[in-house]
Amino acid sequence: MNQVLTLQQAARHIHIPERELFHLAQRGDVPVRKRGDEFFFEHGRIDEWAQRNILQLSDRELARRHGEAVGERIRASRDTALIPLLFAPERIAASLSSRTRHGTIRDLVALAFDTGFLYDDAEFLQEVSAREDEASTAMPGGVAFLHAHRHDPYRASESFCLLGRAVHPVHFGASDGEPTDLFFLLCCIDDELHLHTLARLSLLSRDENLLVSLREAADGTEMYDLLVTAEQRVLASLKP
Repeated sequence: MNQVLTLQQAARHIHIPERELFHLAQRGDVPVRKRGDEFFFEHGRIDEWAQRNILQLSDRELARRHGEAVGERIRASRDTALIPLLFAPERIAASLSSRTRHGTIRDLVALAFDTGFLYDDAEFLQEVSAREDEASTAMPGGVAFLHAHRHDPYRASESFCLLGRAVHPVHFGASDGEPTDLFFLLCCIDDELHLHTLARLSLLSRDENLLVSLREAADGTEMYDLLVTAEQRVLASLKP
């Protein structure tokens, strides 16, 4: 059964101010149910809304929300670096050869299965494809953030991410009409970690110099090192 969140719980979960979520709910801009004078949010639906919203935020707003999420982790004395936690050089494919949307998703899911963490590659392929059919995660700038709708704790033994670089850029549905050649694939078994990772990767992808370097890198190891360094710069800018 889908968990129901109060206004306060939902705002904390998706890292936006409670007043802002209240006004969004009043306007009907978020999926919400009202009982009397109180708003309630289905966990799965507000989670999906937050994922779409993260990818559409302005640079300034994305940085603010990401900074708030990182601040919570720092105050809790938790490690804030996600790249070393979720990525590894062998999880980065520097030469995806597929020329089609479906082939690209298929090749990335095959790489995900090779990590040894994913339990059912066919089911994951179906869910990621369905998510892309509903609304493409490709963004202007040639980057996409593939993921499934649900973040099932029984989908994988642990959370992980991949990065694929296409030899032939693929038309993937970006709003600028341009093809995509850098594909992140997220497989997080925890909702909070998924939203935080999506915000982190989206923030990193706003750095045009990083994107150029990822496209010019010799191999997956160099691409991994570039991500680690870029993340360290972001984290250093957020700490007091």
